[in-house]
Amino acid sequence: MVKHVILWQLKDELSESEKTKVKEGIKAGLEGLKGTIPGLLDIHVEINPLPSSNADVMLDTSFADEASLKGYAVHPAHVAVADGKVRPFTKTRVCMDYEA
Repeated sequence: MVKHVILWQLKDELSESEKTKVKEGIKAGLEGLKGTIPGLLDIHVEINPLPSSNADVMLDTSFADEASLKGYAVHPAHVAVADGKVRPFTKTRVCMDYEA
């Protein structure tokens, strides 16, 4: 199994209410991919970090193997969510992929 974990910070110019809506949109969009992408075993988006955190959103996914992760990256459904709900609103992205 391969894990794919991402942490994002939202853009500073977003108001708190905008950030809330953006985080909800990211969560709904990404978690909505479950069952639609081959090899995607599990997907969870956390949007309520503790105040001690320096990230706004976390994506935690599990894939059958590295080939499944690579397929996810270019899958049209994933690209649509990334381009429509994530990339326009984030300023930083940190990613870690590993075998579990």
